[in-house]
Parts: sequence; C-alpha cells; structure tokens
Amino acid sequence: MAGRISDETIEYVGILAQLELSGTEKEQAKEDMGKLLDYIDKLGELDTEGVEPMSHVFPVKNVFREDQVTNGDTREEILKNAPDQKEGAFNVPKTVE
Repeated sequence: MAGRISDETIEYVGILAQLELSGTEKEQAKEDMGKLLDYIDKLGELDTEGVEPMSHVFPVKNVFREDQVTNGDTREEILKNAPDQKEGAFNVPKTVE
C-alpha cells in the first residue's frame, strides 16, 4: 500500500497540517500512512452483514426534562460577602478605559 502514496501526497498533507518535515520524517510519514491504509483495507474485509450502523459505541439518548429552579433567589445572602455593592450587584473598580 505504501507504493500508492507519493511524495507529492506527503508534501500536500504536510502543507495542510502546517508541518515542515525533513526528508527522514517524510519517509516515516509515508511508511506510517501506508500502514494505516493497509489496516483500513483489512477492515474492509470484515463481514458486516446484519450489523446495524451506529454513531456511538455506547447507547446514547437525549434526556429531556423541565427546568426547575432548585436554589431560589439568594442574592441578598451572596451580597453579604461583597466588600462593596451597588443596586443589588457587586461593585468593582473599573479595569478597562
């Protein structure tokens, strides 16, 4: 399979990935891509007859529920910790001009 991968392909993939590869790294990438494509070909040999396509390995389902407020309005309690407050909110020094 490695013979199907040209130097131009490795160069193009390097450009897409914004990598500067040395000659040795290009040869290693060519070999690695070849192994990857060989493995993909091997997977293509598997008998998948009767196997349902799936998007996740584990069963996933949406859980819908009504939003319920559980902590209530604790503004006054929270503002007790504020060193300075104004109109029901923390008052902090201006940091951006």
